[in-house]
Amino acid sequence: MRFIAFLCVLFAFGVAEAQTRAPAAPAANLIDINSAGRDDLMTLDGIGEVRADAIIRSRPFKLKTELVERRLIPEALYEKIADKVAARVAPVAPAPRPAAPVPARR
Repeated sequence: MRFIAFLCVLFAFGVAEAQTRAPAAPAANLIDINSAGRDDLMTLDGIGEVRADAIIRSRPFKLKTELVERRLIPEALYEKIADKVAARVAPVAPAPRPAAPVPARR
């Protein structure tokens, strides 16, 4: 019986602990650096007109860390905005299939 009570206390503590942690930003709320407009990029702390334009000119990005690797923003700024951005790669459309030749009528 004490074992069950112990498990209940552990479970309750785990639930309380999980509720006090800050939730990660949902993927839907992330700003995609590959498709966001200038105004959306400028909503990020430390991203003004010049940096937003540089990000747009440097597209596409495979990884969001390329913002630092390509020297578009300093690492300290990246650490502030990393949880607010994503680099979603656009799906590649399959090559169009050639049209079937139309049989000639006689």
